[in-house]
Amino acid sequence: MRRIATGVVRPGWRETIAGQGLVYNDTALPSGGAVSYWREGPFYDFTSAEVDSLHTDAETLFEMCVAAGDHMLDERMLGRLGIPEFAWDQVARTWYDDETEPGGRSRGDFSPSVYGRFDLRYTGTDGARPQLLEFNADTPTALPESAVIQWYWHQQTAQGKDQWNTLHERLIAAWQRNIGRLRQARPALPDPLTIHFACDDADDSGEDVFNTEYLMETARQALGPVGCRVKFLWMSEVGAGDIAAGDHFYDADGERVYVIFKLYPWEWMTDERFARQCFRDMGDPLRNGTVWIEPPYKMLWSNKGLLPVLWKLYGDDPARRDLLLPAYFEEERPAWLTSYVRKPLLGREGANVSIVVDGVPVLSTPGPYGDGRFVCQAYAPLPGFPDEQGVPWHPVLGLWLIDGEPAGLGIRESGGLVTDNLSHFVPHTIDHTG
Repeated sequence: MRRIATGVVRPGWRETIAGQGLVYNDTALPSGGAVSYWREGPFYDFTSAEVDSLHTDAETLFEMCVAAGDHMLDERMLGRLGIPEFAWDQVARTWYDDETEPGGRSRGDFSPSVYGRFDLRYTGTDGARPQLLEFNADTPTALPESAVIQWYWHQQTAQGKDQWNTLHERLIAAWQRNIGRLRQARPALPDPLTIHFACDDADDSGEDVFNTEYLMETARQALGPVGCRVKFLWMSEVGAGDIAAGDHFYDADGERVYVIFKLYPWEWMTDERFARQCFRDMGDPLRNGTVWIEPPYKMLWSNKGLLPVLWKLYGDDPARRDLLLPAYFEEERPAWLTSYVRKPLLGREGANVSIVVDGVPVLSTPGPYGDGRFVCQAYAPLPGFPDEQGVPWHPVLGLWLIDGEPAGLGIRESGGLVTDNLSHFVPHTIDHTG
């Protein structure tokens, strides 16, 4: 992997990406002014062999995360992860689907899951393997720029021979498979079926809306020909009926919500006024309780507590430990781990992250998650790739999983060692010869 500092710059590129939907390109700076989220000109280039290796390692990481989920449920760790008790049954039900629990109890249901994103440290040196920083399994964003915006950039600039990007077609196939299987599991679902798509109306940047509407469009392309409708609404418009009276959830038009994709974190959902009703309602498939996408079991993976569980399971595995960094719950951090990154279990966008080197704090970011629990992950600085002035930029690879399979790559880079909401999205190519 290398960073090409001076690639093609398209005339009018700002208007081009805005026309393609990236209306949140200008990010406000704390000091005033704005910075471009999209990088036009620079890009990262990979060899075909590197992409093949990343694909294989991502498959292995996903298998490891599945084993970690089993371990969390077997060890009854949900309380330790900060998941409220009223959600535990539905985390387990949606995890096991139509499989049989270790205790022998059959669940007999299906819970659709469409996507997720591994955030990886990757040096790009010979023989390098990626290392998992976190799993954005519940509400990952940066999907349209990964699937669409950078693909158009690749076509319009003719940079590189190819791009690791099968996201759009994989999403269409994922909706077809997941909704088809859901219909088999729940034959009483109405026909035609409306699938609702919702996000937070407090987002004033347009990012959540664009990500939600892009996923809605892929579902429309996938399911429109078989009679499914898609419909957008804000999370604040989801109406909770009286569950005691056998009622369910409805949209602002009074239409019953049978299946809904929500770009809204489960940890926020569990604090909503209708949270308990939500989990009671979804727990009765025979009554066609609302199906939520992504499902509640994603709370196992989107939690930073996944990291110490993975290290506990694979820290001594010579074939898999290289895909991880040593990680521990803060209260279990060993004395030898004196250089580490302290992360909140449920933090987002680099908030409340601290870096400690040789026992000395060297960086700390503000945020709203300071009162929660933390994990400590061994400090491994992100690699620095210089720009044309020799200033280093630090990339994080966002490796997308669609329907549990590696499907593409999106890269964000930052000037500092913490990737936050001021980072830049940078496109990539395969086998650029320039």
